Amino acid sequence: MRRSVLACVLVAVSAPALASGPAEKEVLAALETWRHAMVKKDAAAFDKVFHPDLSYGHSIGLVETKQQATDHVMKSTTVYDDVTFADTKVSVRGDTAVVTGKVKYLKHPKDKAVIVQNLVVLSVWVKTGKGWQMLARQSTEVQPAPVAKK
Repeated sequence: MRRSVLACVLVAVSAPALASGPAEKEVLAALETWRHAMVKKDAAAFDKVFHPDLSYGHSIGLVETKQQATDHVMKSTTVYDDVTFADTKVSVRGDTAVVTGKVKYLKHPKDKAVIVQNLVVLSVWVKTGKGWQMLARQSTEVQPAPVAKK
């Protein structure tokens, strides 16, 4: 499984763009379905967009399966107020797509202040009978730049 994900990533990032247009838009629509699932805690949307063999890596090093990643959101007391994307790039190669970009979360644990979390995310998507599904994801947290001392 890990070898096939790695092979997909290597093929997708090493070859020149072979597809553009409709497939990229479909992948972005699937990414929007994931965003909706996060904000609305929509288990059916997660089921649609998460591949059965999902490997979902968090910035803290936690790696989850499809069921674990879904439960992580559905059973959590954390509320995702907003999830926004920036600098998103989609590279499609046949039935595989690599998406890179920045993701900003506005979230708050129950009865606590809003937390802003900025991540850089790489995700691998595959086209299946259910449409584009996330097969793998890994994120890293962006630390604020140090303030220069005067």
